[in-house]
Amino acid sequence: MSEQRVRLGGMALGNGVLVHGPRYWACAVRTADGELKVASGKKPLRAADVENPLLRGPARLAEVFALLPEVRRRLPSAQLPFQRPGVAGAMLGSALGLRLLRASRFSPITQEALAAVLAVAPAALALRSSSLAEYHGAEHIAIGTYEHGEERAKEHERCGSHVLGPLLLTSAVGSMVAGKAPANIRPLARAAAGLGSVAASLEIFSWMVRNDGHPVARALARPGHELQHRFVTAEPSPEQLEVAEAALQECLRLESPANGDNGTAEEAPPT
Repeated sequence: MSEQRVRLGGMALGNGVLVHGPRYWACAVRTADGELKVASGKKPLRAADVENPLLRGPARLAEVFALLPEVRRRLPSAQLPFQRPGVAGAMLGSALGLRLLRASRFSPITQEALAAVLAVAPAALALRSSSLAEYHGAEHIAIGTYEHGEERAKEHERCGSHVLGPLLLTSAVGSMVAGKAPANIRPLARAAAGLGSVAASLEIFSWMVRNDGHPVARALARPGHELQHRFVTAEPSPEQLEVAEAALQECLRLESPANGDNGTAEEAPPT
């Protein structure tokens, strides 16, 4: 990736694409009557300002989710991912399944492995062959092509799905450690382990992005790559690519050197 290029992240919507850089965001959607609409603005929260390693990973997630109310306010026609009935139902099913799993007699490692599957499998199945998966592919193609200076595929090496491998590993370790805590503080220990596993997995993910040729990084990325290749991305139409490109260009316009520091020194967020 060229050092002169702005670090970008993104999120697919049901009818469009959100692209965000170090300081600004831009969202483009295709309305029901075929009109292309674009909105943009400054980020309400910047994870780059957080230096604590324990908080830095969760702050990156919070940064993206803090954008959603602003996107919805500025662009009411935007269809947020969680609005899809299939995705919402899958999330509810996952939550119920996790509650039953935690009450089971499976070993901690088995529980964490099954919990990881429950956390992603229902939503992945709900996304498959949907417009959200197609816009996810469009987001990856637009951002990847910009970053690499050549046409790219619908899979992106910085997709958030690549956190799956590290999360499986850190969750298993955290669960084993929490399981050794005294019974009276075990729920608190499990909660702390959960937060720690998310923070650690996001730090590992950052290392994987910086060392994508390392055998360990490739092995950890494999589950997430298969997830995005087979389930959570699909080949977009030219019209969907046009939407993603509109969001990309508007974000780049705002992040241009003419508007101040272009943020090239900051770590790239997940797409």
